[in-house]
Amino acid sequence: MRIAVFASGRGSNLRALMEAAGTGYLKAEIAVVLSDVQSAQALERASQQGLSARFLEPEAFEDAALEILRNPAVDLVCLAGFMRILSGDFIQQCGVPILNVHPSLLPAFPGLRAQRQALKYGARVSGATVHLVDEQVDHGPVIAQAPVPVFEDDDEESLSQRILRQEHRIYPMAVRWFAEGRVSVEGRSVRIAAASA
Repeated sequence: MRIAVFASGRGSNLRALMEAAGTGYLKAEIAVVLSDVQSAQALERASQQGLSARFLEPEAFEDAALEILRNPAVDLVCLAGFMRILSGDFIQQCGVPILNVHPSLLPAFPGLRAQRQALKYGARVSGATVHLVDEQVDHGPVIAQAPVPVFEDDDEESLSQRILRQEHRIYPMAVRWFAEGRVSVEGRSVRIAAASA
């Protein structure tokens, strides 16, 4: 399986995917890393590992990305701290599954600052969700989730760090399921087949 990763920031989830691929846990190739931010640390991380890493002008990102994804074709797109909302046209034309990881137990607290939302709401449990991207923000079918308790003395930073550790665990796991052909989706229902012996 060939994977494209879109990232806008430091690329910690990209690093988790690269490490999973490097150890053989994830039997897939990260074919390209694309960013809409020229100074994104994710591009530097990818380049240091010898991966193709490209900055695309934000105004032309989707058209340029589609061209790159098709030549040669990729099998999966992973959003890793990618801060742009992809258009419905892009999602339709992409033609392959697009995964995202979000720092809450969706459908709770979609959008920006999910950790702050959880604290403000007084939630006792938050977490991380890997989901398929559809045309609504943080709305697509759920592939994997991990709960994270919210402690009384938590602030946004402490809660974010604990959630991030779970993101780094479940994102490679979900991508592995796709690479192994174990994921089937009907509507919002997702089934993960047992691993073959």
